[in-house]
Amino acid sequence: MTTPLTWLYAPGDRPDIVAKALEAGADVVVVDLEDAVAPERKEYARAATAEFLTDPQPLPVHVRVNALGGPTAAADLKALAHLPGVAALRLPKVASPEQIRRVARSTAHPLYALLESALGVEHAYAIARSHPALHGIALGETDLAADLGVRTDAGLDWSRSRVVVAARAAALPPPPQSVHPDTRDLAGLVATCAHGRALGFLGRAAIHPRQLPVIERAYLPTEEELARAEAVVKAAAVHQGAQALPDGGFVDAAVVAAAQRTLALAARRG
Repeated sequence: MTTPLTWLYAPGDRPDIVAKALEAGADVVVVDLEDAVAPERKEYARAATAEFLTDPQPLPVHVRVNALGGPTAAADLKALAHLPGVAALRLPKVASPEQIRRVARSTAHPLYALLESALGVEHAYAIARSHPALHGIALGETDLAADLGVRTDAGLDWSRSRVVVAARAAALPPPPQSVHPDTRDLAGLVATCAHGRALGFLGRAAIHPRQLPVIERAYLPTEEELARAEAVVKAAAVHQGAQALPDGGFVDAAVVAAAQRTLALAARRG
């Protein structure tokens, strides 16, 4: 599979919406048993999701279970533990590495941790290195903003950078951005994607199909970035070691590796 850029959430108590999400063009569909499902619908959502994912799916399907330690998380994990249609489990409100290790003992599915509190952000690196089953970390920004009491989007930037650095230091993929909650504000989605990309995020979660092409365009390399990456890789093939490009840019092993990642991402264009 190519590098995922879009993760589309769908409520677990609406199998019809999940089926539509699988055809919406996302790289990954996330079936949500947590925030998108009312308390009185939790049991139905779990059963419906387990039935839906009994068989393999045409693209990766992750399931976001309920908050670890809550009254329904254990039942979620048990129901999903061995289903062929589940590509990974997304664990909300993770605050310690032990939570990841505990879940990893009960399932063979890859795990992704959502950090949604000050404590989770403080433990970001420890969580990122907690277990080989953990394949990625990301922020849950709505809950995090409430926990921190921040009043502007800029108040989350330190936490965003902390998570990007933790993922990189733990040799995990760059985290995707948290959702943009206004599904009609596509201009705002474009602007915040550009900001997230500048901070080191790669791709973004979505809550409506109309957000998917906007996210993909925002995270694909521009023509200028692609041209520069091609020049860097070409120069490296001719001359090993550090060197300067004709435009004055400096090339070393780290720059070449970044250029190669840019070219791999651009291959999504076909």
